[in-house]
Amino acid sequence: MKLVFAGTPEVAVPALDALLASGRHEVAAVVTRPDAPAGRGRRLVASPVAERAQEAGIEVLKPARPRDPEFLARLTEIAPDCCPVVAYGALLPRVALDIPAHGWVNLHFSLLPAWRGAAPVQHSIMAGDEITGASTFLIEEGLDSGPVYGTVTEEIRPTDTSGDLLTRLAFAGAGLLAATMDGIEDGTLKAVPQPAEGITLAPKITVEDAQVDWATPALRVDRVVRGCTPAPGAWTTFRGERLKLIQVTPVPDRTDLAPGRLAAGKNSVHVGTGSHAVELLWVQAQGKKPMRAADWARGARIAEGETLGG
Repeated sequence: MKLVFAGTPEVAVPALDALLASGRHEVAAVVTRPDAPAGRGRRLVASPVAERAQEAGIEVLKPARPRDPEFLARLTEIAPDCCPVVAYGALLPRVALDIPAHGWVNLHFSLLPAWRGAAPVQHSIMAGDEITGASTFLIEEGLDSGPVYGTVTEEIRPTDTSGDLLTRLAFAGAGLLAATMDGIEDGTLKAVPQPAEGITLAPKITVEDAQVDWATPALRVDRVVRGCTPAPGAWTTFRGERLKLIQVTPVPDRTDLAPGRLAAGKNSVHVGTGSHAVELLWVQAQGKKPMRAADWARGARIAEGETLGG
């Protein structure tokens, strides 16, 4: 088939690579978000997908909005059979959805209908799921509600951050998306409507969502930190300033600390929660680089009775 691939961030690059390597389909063009400011100089930078497409000598389309007449005209001129999508980042209007003969097929990083929305991986970790995966489905105008072509499953490991899990899903999902294109082309794959039961939503994680509540159990604290790493980054406050929490681990045998209460030893820093303590492993103080929590505590000279979170 002739394909137009839509995607923007680094997590979409493995899927583009898989389609380019398949040898079975032609990736005629790539659709991605416009260049965005990045770095200290706020210089305009192309998306990772745009950079990969340019390396491969593929036409890159960067519409400000997918309903822009110039973009729709060019897409119609290319006449793709199908448009595979991975984390493109913009809503597609019906007029765009109708252009490819086989529609737009999205690779979504959950087992639909679970975790429909922008942050499925983060929500699956924060909810304590043991199994997640990726799904390919036909895009409709509803939120991740279209019929599903296929799935792959992935175990959520006890120490997985959302970054760890998303990386594995990006590569597993890339193979799934390529296989889905093959199945659509040869007619062996039919999309199946999603079940009406088991729908959960995964809206974008905000900075407010990433604030740790020390009154919640230690397992919840650990899941919030892992789910919000690397973005937007879990945090708390210490002496009125924000402290980023990069890695923690539950300490089940320590139950003597009140929620938020700090206990700094020579080589460890424990914090009380609503159940048992957690140990801070890596943190980042405001204006500082990430560091081991024990080093941070020595520098801060934590006094007895001090707390996190106010």
